[in-house]
Amino acid sequence: MTKNYVLKTSFFKQIAGQKNVVSAVNNVSFRIKQGEIIGLVGESGCGKTTLGKMLMKIESITEGDILINNENISTLEKKNRKKFRKNVQMIFQDPFDSLNPKMTIYDIVSEPLRSLNLSKNEKEMKRKVLDILQLVNLSPAEKYLARHPHRLSGGQRQRVAIARALIVDPDFIVADEPVSMLDVSIRAGILNLLKKINKERGVSILFITHDLATARFLCDRITVMYLGEVKEILPAKELIDNNLHPYSKLLLSSVPDLFEPKKNRLKLKGEATNAVVPPKGCRFAPRCPFAENKCTEEDQILKSYQEDHMVACWKAEQIKEGKNLNEEEKYWLNYN
Repeated sequence: MTKNYVLKTSFFKQIAGQKNVVSAVNNVSFRIKQGEIIGLVGESGCGKTTLGKMLMKIESITEGDILINNENISTLEKKNRKKFRKNVQMIFQDPFDSLNPKMTIYDIVSEPLRSLNLSKNEKEMKRKVLDILQLVNLSPAEKYLARHPHRLSGGQRQRVAIARALIVDPDFIVADEPVSMLDVSIRAGILNLLKKINKERGVSILFITHDLATARFLCDRITVMYLGEVKEILPAKELIDNNLHPYSKLLLSSVPDLFEPKKNRLKLKGEATNAVVPPKGCRFAPRCPFAENKCTEEDQILKSYQEDHMVACWKAEQIKEGKNLNEEEKYWLNYN
C-alpha cells in the first residue's frame, strides 16, 4: 500500500423501533509499506476485524478510499476483481471454521488456483500445492493431500489456511488473529512462519491481534484502535517506552506479568462508551484522566509526533514531558 486513505463504515442497529447508526470504523487513515508487517491492536469490538474485512471488500465502505499499489479498489468493477483477489488474501481467526470439512486438503489449497485460473493443467496445480505445503512446514506434503481437516491438529489446520492464502502469491495478507485459537506451544511456529513468509516473499501483512507481546515480536509498526478510531501509530520497538496516548498506556497496563504481578492497575473513570451514540470530540475522553474541555469539544486527528510515530491527542507532548499535570495524571504517567 503506497498511499493514505480515510475509511468509514456503518451498521444499523434497531433499538425501540428506531434505526440507529453504529459507526464501526470512523475516519481511519494509515499506510502499509511494501514488505511491512503492521499490527492492529485494541479491545474487543473496537473495529479491528471490520477494518480487515473492508480491506478485503468483504464489508462495504460507507465513505473513503482504499488504494493498493496506487489502484483504488473501493470502486473496483466486477471484471477486475479476480486480479484483486490474487493480490490480497486473508487468514481467518478460527481454522476450525474457515476450512470446509467436506473438502480434502488438496481441494482446499488448490481452490484459489482453480477459481482464478492460475494453473495451466492439473499437473502444474499439484506441484504448486505440494510446494506451498512444504513452505508452511507440512511435510512430507504428499501425505496431507487426501486428508480432511478433521484429521489435522489446530496448528496444522492454520498452516493449511496460510497455504491457501499464499498459493496465489499475494502482495498483501490480512491475518485476523491467526494464532488466538491455537495452543501456546504451537503459536511460536505460526508466528515464525509468518515472519519467514514476509522476509522471503516480501508480503505486506496486516496482523490483527489482542496480544501486545505478539504484536511487538512480529510487527514493524503498531496501530492502536479505540471504538473505531486510530489513536496511535508507532514503531513496535517503542510500544513500551515511548507510547503517548492514554489508551495505549491502559492496554499495556492490562498485560499480565507472571514475574512481577501488578498490585494496582490503571483504572478508568465512567462506563464503556456507547458505540451507537459516541461522544463528541475524542471517543476516549469520557474515560481519560488527562481529558479537558477541548477533548470533549474537538475531534482528535492523527498528527505526526516523530518519524513513523503519530498520535491523536493534543496533549501528547505535554504528557510525554510531564508538564503541568495533577496528581492523578502523574500517577498514570509514572505507572509501571
